[in-house]
Amino acid sequence: MARKSAPTARPVVPEDVDPRHRWDRPLQAPGHMQVDFEERVDFRRLHAYRLGRARQALAGSGLGAVLVFDQYNIRYLSGTVIGEWARDKLTRWCLLTGTGEPWVWDFGSAARHHRLYAPQIPAKQSLAGMVGMRGAVSPKAGLFKKAALEIRDILAAEGVADMPLGIDVVEPPFLFALQDAGVEVRDGQQVMLEARMLKSQDELTLLNMAAAMVDGVYQD
Repeated sequence: MARKSAPTARPVVPEDVDPRHRWDRPLQAPGHMQVDFEERVDFRRLHAYRLGRARQALAGSGLGAVLVFDQYNIRYLSGTVIGEWARDKLTRWCLLTGTGEPWVWDFGSAARHHRLYAPQIPAKQSLAGMVGMRGAVSPKAGLFKKAALEIRDILAAEGVADMPLGIDVVEPPFLFALQDAGVEVRDGQQVMLEARMLKSQDELTLLNMAAAMVDGVYQD
């Protein structure tokens, strides 16, 4: 019987994971609006860097994919956010396989918004999804099972169904539904922490801009 070939990992271009640090001058805190006459924060470059870092960490982890529910990890992988209120609801999630582009499940209106305004996510991979809302919807409704089967099918389509799936945080019914669907689940939190550990020049600039705003408030 012929051996099944290993899935081909999506290549990481060196340019994407170059942090572009500028230690030859003080860290900048530019204006908050984008302009055409100087380079400030390049958000396309920021998206590419974060996705490249995540791909690198995933490639060295032994996992086939990561499924994240933490809002900051979702934003890191997909460049999408819908507000602070969703921080602890565990009702949005993002899947990144080692062979594909990010998948995002969000509230229906938010999914539509991402298709219109978040070109870094393939339109067909911005989906509506809501399962439990921290216990507000009973597992008996079947939403966890439906979502788990959808994820399993994507893992199969992208060639990583035979590899473990890493998860950062999750509602227990979602975890159980994935296991019932035959998905091997492991800790994916460390993969995301490793990816996010090294900040790019764009990320450092954003941090410095935020710090400058706080300094300005206290100064006034």
